[in-house]
Amino acid sequence: MSADEVVKTTFGYPIEMATTPTPLQGLSQVEAERRLISMGPNDLPDNKPKGGWAALRSVVAEPMLLLLLVAGGIYFLLGDRGEAIFMMGFVGVVIVLTLVQERRTQSALQALRDLSSPRALVIRDGVERRIAGREVVPGDLLLLHEGDRVPADARLQSGLLSVDESLLTGESVAVQKSPLMKGAEGRLFASTLVTKGIGMAEVIATGASTEVGKIGKELGNAPAPPTALQLASRRMVRVMAAVGLGFAVIQVLLGWLWVGKAFLPSLLDGLALAMAVLPEEIPVVLTIFLAMGAWRIAQRQVLTRHVPAVEALGTITVLAVDKTGTLTQNRMEVAELFSRGSSLSAIEGGDLPEEFHELVEFSVLATPPDPFDPMEKALQAFGLARLHGTEHIHSDWVPERAYELSPEILAMTHVYSVQEPGQHLLATKGAPEAVVDLCHLDSSAAAAVAEAMEAMAERGLRVLGVAKGTWRGGELPSIQHDFDFEFLGLVGLMDPPRLDVPEALRECREAGIRVLMLTGDHAATALSIARSVGFDGTAQVLTGPEIDEMDESTLAERMRSVEICARLRPEQKLRLVQALKRDGEVVAMTGDGVNDAPALLASNVGIAMGSRGTDVAREAADLVLLDDSFSSIVTAIRLGRRIFDNLSQSMRFVFAVHVPLVGMTLLPLVFKWPPFLTPVHIALFHLFIDPACSLVLEGEPERADVMSRPPRPSGSTPFTNKSLGYAIGQGAGVLVVLFVAYSLCKAQGWSETVLRGTFFLPLVLSVFGLVIASRPAKTGASVGNPLVVRMFFGLAGVMTLVYCLPLSRRLLGIGWPAAPQVLVMLAVTAGVAIWIQGFRLLAWKKGTTNPNQAGFA
Repeated sequence: MSADEVVKTTFGYPIEMATTPTPLQGLSQVEAERRLISMGPNDLPDNKPKGGWAALRSVVAEPMLLLLLVAGGIYFLLGDRGEAIFMMGFVGVVIVLTLVQERRTQSALQALRDLSSPRALVIRDGVERRIAGREVVPGDLLLLHEGDRVPADARLQSGLLSVDESLLTGESVAVQKSPLMKGAEGRLFASTLVTKGIGMAEVIATGASTEVGKIGKELGNAPAPPTALQLASRRMVRVMAAVGLGFAVIQVLLGWLWVGKAFLPSLLDGLALAMAVLPEEIPVVLTIFLAMGAWRIAQRQVLTRHVPAVEALGTITVLAVDKTGTLTQNRMEVAELFSRGSSLSAIEGGDLPEEFHELVEFSVLATPPDPFDPMEKALQAFGLARLHGTEHIHSDWVPERAYELSPEILAMTHVYSVQEPGQHLLATKGAPEAVVDLCHLDSSAAAAVAEAMEAMAERGLRVLGVAKGTWRGGELPSIQHDFDFEFLGLVGLMDPPRLDVPEALRECREAGIRVLMLTGDHAATALSIARSVGFDGTAQVLTGPEIDEMDESTLAERMRSVEICARLRPEQKLRLVQALKRDGEVVAMTGDGVNDAPALLASNVGIAMGSRGTDVAREAADLVLLDDSFSSIVTAIRLGRRIFDNLSQSMRFVFAVHVPLVGMTLLPLVFKWPPFLTPVHIALFHLFIDPACSLVLEGEPERADVMSRPPRPSGSTPFTNKSLGYAIGQGAGVLVVLFVAYSLCKAQGWSETVLRGTFFLPLVLSVFGLVIASRPAKTGASVGNPLVVRMFFGLAGVMTLVYCLPLSRRLLGIGWPAAPQVLVMLAVTAGVAIWIQGFRLLAWKKGTTNPNQAGFA
């Protein structure tokens, strides 16, 4: 049996196409397995998930985590194994949590790849076999049907296909593929979609050798630059490391040469002070906040591929989005009918006037019984719904022959044998100009149709012409032009806007974010669609041909006022992104095609489409939009602003906590007293209590003004002088209260363990008080934070265990407090609370802690 016969049998009725008889043997299974081993699987270069060791290296590469691991190793060498295990154990927990989060992200991405990776129908050993796309090898014979995703680059051997190559070229109109075409025109490319027809193709390239793979390989070599937050945290770590090392050296010398301690205990005191100074919590808190932020954003259908992108969401000033599928629903519906000079809006329901029945009837007859093309699906659904119960429904009719679209005639005709013997009924639809030509309309009638078509196109509709005809005679002609047709009218279809887009656009405007719509449609169509989704009616439009004529400075200046870019090719998106960034904008851009990948990489935040995007686009993006919805992007921006707000609060808290920790470590040693805090205490604060309290701040709800203030500057960080100055002042007051009371009790002759038992609890409670003081005023948040109460009871439970368990008291060197010590505890705790709240109120009145000021939000 020839390939032509297989094609006709599979489709169910004859198709006009060029074919070349091909033996249907294909590769042998043995040869296919040999080629799979020698050439490798049909995977993109960057599709391999990160291995466990590579993921671990990326986690521990953070400077502070490395310092903690090194410090733990030193403690092991010095013999303090309990403290080292205690400290490194919490570091291990953080690493495990981070690896789990990264593994979840990669698993979700792999699931996306599995969904988008096509399964292939191949012929091996003369038998049709359905195999995974990654198992396709060069030389395989592919059987391709309507709706199939092409798994590899191939050369069409037989059949006639319409192929959607928009993910590769950006052109939304399907292209025709024939075995008679030479060069790239007759080649099928991996990741493209067969929209019509059936055929056979021979695989000529797989994996990295495909056109998609070559682009993906080039993109894989482009490293992502560090974010402003990463740079600022690294600078802060370096500064604090230098300060901590200096303090440690001074402490060792003081203990050894002035106090008279042995060198080893002095060295341990110095390391304890260094730990108190070094902000070990910074990488822990950053990891927790960004990982939790990625998790929260994932709950809103946005997958974070590069976790640092969460930070950049709050700096976005321009959001450039594709129209199709993002602003619109990525489906078609019949919106307007035109017949014999009359127009009808078809969006509203109700009865269909009789004068439009024939137009709708023949548009359905010209559609395959089980269509795949979105426009044909819309035509069939509309006809079945609006002609239900009339004689115009012919669900039992089967076409005797189909004339498919061709480069010469952009129309298709179905032929039905339902008339008298020797007579056939014809139903045709296609490009209006092609249908007008088939109907041989005179110039005045053709002009009237063209005028109606242009008016519909200006309203953002895609227009099809519909005609009917009859054929009397024996053998059917070879081409559609030999038939006689009667023009019935026009059908206008639209991709309806998403219902949530207008509200999301309003949020963007209030948040100071300019939305830029990108589309390949004509300018008039683009403007009509933009108005329907909520853009200003006076929005300026820039077209692709105009972009080509502009130099870089002119383009950057023009982009300041443009809201719509029409007739746009994917490669022009890169120029737009670069022009916007040169003008100081922070750009987020959406994309789904292979050619979108360079622009996604160049943008500050690249957002790939999850359901309809290519692997190359997803690999190049920072975020993957699982539902392709514009409102999900806006929600992610909202969450990104909230995350940075809360991160700023947490960093203030971290620095405020360090002041009493450093003071209560250093001052007793300066006065030649026994140490109050040892490494195990500091590890407990830095790796458990402080991050746990920071989690309370991570759970703070968004502030009421989160989307009514402009984006923060792109280089802003939580480590501003104003923010750190406030934190240090707040912590210094806590230190004064604690150390003055500590000194008075020390003068009473209290022992080291009694002193520690008396003041350790007030120190821990001061940490909780600083958490409360780091939260915004009650008018600044939309709802309360239930984690505050949970954190209080959590700390109470931990402190109960610390004081009641003999093992924990022995490990921490804490004595059981008697009645006088309990009274001192209560007095010191009250004094700390008064200071913290008073300082907060004073600073708030002066505007120092206003979260809307630069440096805090």
